[in-house]
Amino acid sequence: MPRVAPSGSLSDVLIGRGSELSLLRTVIAAPPSLAIVEGEAGIGKSRLVGELLSASGARRLVGQCEQLQEPLPLSPLLDAFRLAGDLIASRPAGPVVGALAPLLPELAGHLPPPLPPLPDQRAERHRVFRAAVALLDHLSPLVLVLEDVHWADGGTHDFLAFLAAHQPRDVAVILTVRTGSGSLPIREAFARAPSGPARVLTLVPLSPPEVEELARSILKAELPRTFAALLYEKTGGIPFVVEEVLRTLLERLPAGEIPGRPDVLSALAVPTVLRDVVLQRLSSLDGAAREILGAAAVIGTTPDDRVLAEVTGRGPLEIAKALASAQAMGLLHEEDGQSRFRHALARQIVYESVTAPERRWLHLRTAQALESGPGPRPVARLAHHFRLAGRTEEFVANAEAAAGTALSHGNDATAARFLLQALEVGSLPRETRVRLAVKLGRVAVDGLAHAEAVPMLERLLATEPLPAHLRGELRFALGRLLRQQGEARAGHLQIERAVGDLGDRPALLGRALAVLAAPETVVDRHVSEHAARCDEAGEAARRSGDPDVDIAVRIARASLLLEQGDPESGRLIDDLLRDDRLRGVPREHARACLNWAQGALHIGRLERAEALLAEGRRVAGQAEYLRVAEVVELVSAAVDRAAGRWDGLEARVRRLGGTPGWAAFPAASMEAGLLLGALLAATGPAEEAVACLGEVIAVAERAGAVWPLIPAKMTLSRLLLTLDDVAGAAEHATAALSLVRAKGNWVWGAETVLCLVDALGRTAGTVELVDELGTGLEGADAPIARAALLTARAVVSQDRPEADGLLDAARTTLQEAGLRYEEAQAAERLGRWRCERGTGDGGPALEAALRLYAAMGADRDLARISRIMRQNGVPIPYPWRGGRPSHGQTLSSREREVALLAAEGKTNQEIATELFLSRRTVESHVSSALRKLGLPSRRELRAQGGLADP
Repeated sequence: MPRVAPSGSLSDVLIGRGSELSLLRTVIAAPPSLAIVEGEAGIGKSRLVGELLSASGARRLVGQCEQLQEPLPLSPLLDAFRLAGDLIASRPAGPVVGALAPLLPELAGHLPPPLPPLPDQRAERHRVFRAAVALLDHLSPLVLVLEDVHWADGGTHDFLAFLAAHQPRDVAVILTVRTGSGSLPIREAFARAPSGPARVLTLVPLSPPEVEELARSILKAELPRTFAALLYEKTGGIPFVVEEVLRTLLERLPAGEIPGRPDVLSALAVPTVLRDVVLQRLSSLDGAAREILGAAAVIGTTPDDRVLAEVTGRGPLEIAKALASAQAMGLLHEEDGQSRFRHALARQIVYESVTAPERRWLHLRTAQALESGPGPRPVARLAHHFRLAGRTEEFVANAEAAAGTALSHGNDATAARFLLQALEVGSLPRETRVRLAVKLGRVAVDGLAHAEAVPMLERLLATEPLPAHLRGELRFALGRLLRQQGEARAGHLQIERAVGDLGDRPALLGRALAVLAAPETVVDRHVSEHAARCDEAGEAARRSGDPDVDIAVRIARASLLLEQGDPESGRLIDDLLRDDRLRGVPREHARACLNWAQGALHIGRLERAEALLAEGRRVAGQAEYLRVAEVVELVSAAVDRAAGRWDGLEARVRRLGGTPGWAAFPAASMEAGLLLGALLAATGPAEEAVACLGEVIAVAERAGAVWPLIPAKMTLSRLLLTLDDVAGAAEHATAALSLVRAKGNWVWGAETVLCLVDALGRTAGTVELVDELGTGLEGADAPIARAALLTARAVVSQDRPEADGLLDAARTTLQEAGLRYEEAQAAERLGRWRCERGTGDGGPALEAALRLYAAMGADRDLARISRIMRQNGVPIPYPWRGGRPSHGQTLSSREREVALLAAEGKTNQEIATELFLSRRTVESHVSSALRKLGLPSRRELRAQGGLADP
């Protein structure tokens, strides 16, 4: 069956066309039938037909009419036939089809012999038409689709009229046509077809909710109301325009960052297809109307009649006539009693049709008209028009005022944008540049202007002799921006340098020191140094007398203690959550809750993490704090991972961390990578898990970020142990242990110590290390660390009687904490210990671990524990997933086929290519085969050779 050309759509779902799709399905289900799908450019005609064909099993031919000055006769139909060459060759066609042989030389060998030419061209054309219809009948049942028939040549129109009168019984015909392209010659013929009149589907723009749904399906993210509304206003609900806008944005920004950046919608190029249509309509207006419409485009999407009259010097009646003419041409439409451009991109096309000198003059006239108007000064509009008029002094003054207005409404992103635009003016006086840069530094962190603001601040600090207090403020702002971009070490160093300049500004000093108190950001700073910074921050807060600074310092102290497992952190957090001052600053409130939720996960306090996440999500939602939306989702995924709720989790995490420079928090991409690596280490494939964790480690080492560097090395060490790479596991665990010692936080290092003990066994060094860990964890309330310590003590105690009790206590600790995956690992270790040493019945513990792994879909662990159970004579209780397992313990035919190739040493990609499967499907079959065979890795599969079912 010929392949339908892809539409290039960014969305894999069809939005807002349910009834039209249903109607088209009835058309193709009852041939002979005809349908015309019409609508303006970009409305989604081809997308709708593509959706129809992709879901239908019917044979189809698709031809594309092209906008050529001298179109070839029947070219779209002939192109469609060329794609059907194999079908034509499969069985002989009637003799009349030979009339097509001269037109299809590529297929001449599959067609009947050419017919002798006829002297009458009209008769020849009629014979070609009969041949084309005969060939369609020969290929039926099928659906014939001809796209963009408004561009078809006269011969194609004549053929379609002929086809409508002589339509084969099992052929359905669908045409797509652009509205506004004049009268379509075949409409009458299609209306009077013997099979019944053609069904006409007129597509209209999407509604605002449908535009939001389309954008959400493309960006895989929820959209704030401001972004969705602006996107609809910008695109007029035209699906193609929506997708082109988002496609353009995706070329510039990560998908997750786009919803929080409505400002980027204002600087987009216009799709060529829309430009052509609009310019054609514009050219049909008279000179005066074009002049007035050009001025209207300069003024804005909804030009004010008073301003338009003042700018153009035209009278009200002349303006009214011009706007009416533009409305009749579809360039404008009436809304709420005002003339508006059909959509913002149409306005942009008209705007760009005006010459550059004339545009500058019109912008200046518009600014002057706005200044003289009633009411408050529209500073944002004035800044826009003065900038494009080339009047830099007036532009900078109004941009700074507009930034102030934006800040007064809590719109940091807009404020940052105006300040950045003002700072781009090369002729600014030094004092103005410094003033604007300081303001930019204050708003850029929350304004999401990181990429633009960082070089601006770096250049200013390098070139301008600044007073100490301003230099310190700019360094502090730069350090925070660098940290948010994932540059942990560089950001920390900038803030450390800022501290020396902020002695006379205790409020700002207190905030800077509070940031330096965070232990989870940078390597090579001991927790004692972070604690000292926190004490200094408290003193600066007292000197400042600023209650907001006091709140910031208390938040930092709670975080510092929480990361160390200090029980005092719980009381501090509870006190802060009850404090009206914290509740009065919802952004600070939301950030604090999310940071604490992550800290609680770091130490294994899942219940606390879930409660803090819920609080942070609620506060961020109520405050519409879009900047932390991705972090909310990341923490939510981490909580679900810890709780064992893994269904669909991998796909969620891939969406979160799959884009480099992830959204508002590029640093969070490392956290997403760690989370994905940890999931893959349990579910497979192991090769991808190793690569993922290796990438996280490389990025974190480059950035100097201690978290997630330590847990990433620990997770990789644990994974390498399961792959029998003891040396590699010990190397990564030793490196992680060095970081732990440098940081001085043994709560983070407990699992690393356990990895090293597992790799090296009982030695004098490991016994000493476990004792050191025990000392470091004294008084800590951290379930993960406590369980790791108990387990490590059991391992180094070897076969002593207390080992069993230590392992059981570790499992109980993790079970009570709700950490399901870690609980499964502890139960597996306990059961294996009991079975191999004969210290008790290990079967129940192994079975409990098996069920936990199965519930989470941890296929790699299932394969390992199944082998352990068989080796120790423990029966495997199928079905253990709560349902019927596929083929029980027996390999399916496909699993056996894949396993045999894997046993030969072929890679997953090689197997996928050989068997015409996706790589992901091969990975699934390999994991399933390993589990059923009780083998931990492909290495054992190759060593086993035969694949007898267990």
